[in-house]
Amino acid sequence: MMHLFHVTAAILFAFTLSSHASPDSLFGVASTTRQSTSHRTTKTNHAFLLRGGGQDEEDVPRFRPYLPHALSIRDSFMIAHSFHSHPSFGPAGGMHGATYTVDVEFASAKLHPVCNWVIDIGVASDIVADVLKQYNYKNLDQIFGDKIMTTTEFMCRVIYQGVANKLKQRKLANPQEEGFDGWIKVTLWESHKAWGSYEGPLVE
Repeated sequence: MMHLFHVTAAILFAFTLSSHASPDSLFGVASTTRQSTSHRTTKTNHAFLLRGGGQDEEDVPRFRPYLPHALSIRDSFMIAHSFHSHPSFGPAGGMHGATYTVDVEFASAKLHPVCNWVIDIGVASDIVADVLKQYNYKNLDQIFGDKIMTTTEFMCRVIYQGVANKLKQRKLANPQEEGFDGWIKVTLWESHKAWGSYEGPLVE
């Protein structure tokens, strides 16, 4: 009899809790971690979604989408630079030279409708060469100043920006041309043992 009393009391207590709980809660117990159900009103930028971006136009793409077609251009350039005697760089902190092998990859979701290419290989080669000549046989300390550490990673980003800007300029100059639209990846090889890269979309 006592056992039946305890069971009945437990049922009544559970019913009391459920009657005061949120209707969306689990087992009548309101969740304290429920997420807001408000919806974004920002219009989705379809191009950004295709290129790995978020729902908002100001979102920066954070990952590379699946782009099955790619063309890579290889070139090289020679520079002198230092790391301004910063102790973190050891002997490389002083002035020294470097020869970089450069790979620039152009990736796209589709091929040109007539020529079946990702990008005209001649155009791509000229653009890469034109960017690199700004630094070839130059002292990077004189170009970027005394406070910039011109690491391999830094130069990957600089070259990416240079290539992207030239592609945008070409598109503006030839609006009727079916130009490159996709993803760019720049890889700089210090040696066969070490390299760096930077990549991102060509966003107009």
